[in-house]
Amino acid sequence: MHLMSESPPPSGPISIRELKRQAGQPAISARVWVQVEAVQEKESRNGKPFLEIRVVDAEDGFTLRAWSDSPIFGAAGALLAGVVAELDGDWTQNEWGVDAQRLMVRGLAADEAALFFAGSAEMLAKQAADLAFIRETVATVQDPRLLGLCNAFFDQFGERFRRTAAARRNHHARRGGLVEHVAQMMRAAVALQAVYPWLNRDLLIAGVLFHDCGKLWENHCLETSFAMPYSAVGELLGHIPIGMELVNKLWRDLKKLPVWSEWESLEPASDSVRLHLLHLVAAHHGELQFGSPVLPKTPEAYALHYIDNLDAKLEMVKDAYSTGQSLAEGIIGRVRPLQANLVAQLPAFPGFEGPEG
Repeated sequence: MHLMSESPPPSGPISIRELKRQAGQPAISARVWVQVEAVQEKESRNGKPFLEIRVVDAEDGFTLRAWSDSPIFGAAGALLAGVVAELDGDWTQNEWGVDAQRLMVRGLAADEAALFFAGSAEMLAKQAADLAFIRETVATVQDPRLLGLCNAFFDQFGERFRRTAAARRNHHARRGGLVEHVAQMMRAAVALQAVYPWLNRDLLIAGVLFHDCGKLWENHCLETSFAMPYSAVGELLGHIPIGMELVNKLWRDLKKLPVWSEWESLEPASDSVRLHLLHLVAAHHGELQFGSPVLPKTPEAYALHYIDNLDAKLEMVKDAYSTGQSLAEGIIGRVRPLQANLVAQLPAFPGFEGPEG
C-alpha cells in the first residue's frame, strides 16, 4: 500500500455527515478523515471491474465506488481495510450516495488518528447521558428477577454495549449507536406505558434493553476503531438468536445466586417471566419476512416492535433532512431506505409549549 505522506493543507477536514450535507451538484472540494471498514473488488454485469470501499467515522459512513477507467481508481486502490486516512476530493452526491470526481489519499499521523478515534466531545457527551438514563430507568424495575438480569448484563457486557452500533447501515450506525437507540426507545416505552398503564412496565423496559443485545456480536467496535468486523457467530446465527441465547445464559447465572430461593415463590412464575422476555427478543422485528422467528403475541411484544420501528424510522428521517439533496424549495430527494421524497417539516406554532398536565 502506498499513501501520500505530505503535510495536510491548513484548512481542517469535515465529517462524513457534513460531507453528505454539502456534496451535490456541482461538486464541492473537501477533505474528510475516515477509517476504511471494508474493500471489495467487484465486476459489473458487463464485466467492468470496480472497487467498492466502505468508509466510516464517529458518526456516519458511506460507500465509495471507483471504476477501473475512473481517474480516482489509482488513489482508491491505496485504501485497505483498517486504514485511517484523509480523503481529499471533489465530491458529488445523488440518491445512491457520495461519489468522488478527484481523489487524493493521505495516511493520518499518529496524533491525528488519536484525535479521530476519540470522536467529537458532543457525541461522547450524548452517549454518556444516554447510558446514564438507561441505568437510571432500569433501576426503577420492580421485579427483582428482571432487575437482576439487567444488572448482570451491565456488569458482564457494559463496556461492549457502550461500543456497539445499532446497525451497519441506515440508523444509529456508529460506535455507541446502540446506547443511543436503546435510550430513545426506553424514553418512548416509559411514555407509552403511562398512556397504556396495563402494559407490564418492568417487562417492557427489560425488553428494550435486551431486544438488540445480540448485536454486541454483530456490530461491535473496539475503542480505537469505528469499523465493525464480521464474525462467524454473527453471520451464522444473527442478533435475534444470539440475544435469546444471552438472556438464557444470564438467567441460568441468576438461578445460581443464593437469593434465587427467595424468588421461587414470586408471581408471576419465574419461568413465565423468562419466556415472555424471550418472546420480546424473538418478535421485535414484527414480521417473519424481516427476520423474527415468531410474530408478536403479547401487548408488550407489539409495543416493543412499534417503538423499535418508530425510533429507527425517525432517526433515518432526521438524518435525511440534514444530508439529503434539495430537489426544490422544501422538497428533499429520497434517501434510501426511505421509500419516498421528504417534505420540509411544519414548524411548531410560536409559543406552543404542549398540553398542560
